[in-house]
Amino acid sequence: MTSKQRSYLKSLASSLEPIFQVGKADVTPELVNAISEALEARELIKINVLKNCETEPKEVGIMLENRTRSACVQVIGRKIVLYRAAKDPKQRKIVLPK
Repeated sequence: MTSKQRSYLKSLASSLEPIFQVGKADVTPELVNAISEALEARELIKINVLKNCETEPKEVGIMLENRTRSACVQVIGRKIVLYRAAKDPKQRKIVLPK
């Protein structure tokens, strides 16, 4: 992902509200499945890492990036933004600049 694409996704994510929270249970397989489904439907999501989570937000971002096969756009404070393009090109909602 180029810096231009990352910047574009950051601008889109600034208006998003977090739809998932990672808490004391950390990253569970159920959470990974739910995030993967949300990425397929929305392509760009924001996740909140609660203070009672023992893992650092950057590490959570890397874990989720690997397990959901997505791109971690940014980690700011306790917020993570993930992006994954829809598998079907006709269903893609976000068109990245080249």
